Amino acid sequence: MEKIVFQPEGEAAAAFYVLEQTTIAGKTYILVTDEEEGDGEAMILRDMSEPEDPEGLYVTVTDETEFSAVAEVFSKILEDVELIEEDSE
Repeated sequence: MEKIVFQPEGEAAAAFYVLEQTTIAGKTYILVTDEEEGDGEAMILRDMSEPEDPEGLYVTVTDETEFSAVAEVFSKILEDVELIEEDSE
């Protein structure tokens, strides 16, 4: 499983494992988790970088409609993965 490290500006680096990647309507999404095996926290990230960018720029998908649509695609690709959206309140 591929491991990637994110370095948010002004914050500590965070490592995640990439479970899957897909493209929907021209946008690339990755499903990442903090655990290599077993249950872990997962996030859906949208690639915001341009082809000429030397590094990737990812944002967390927070829009409920977008999240639900992308989560459904990942659920179909990864039949043994259940994605549950946590309330942000």
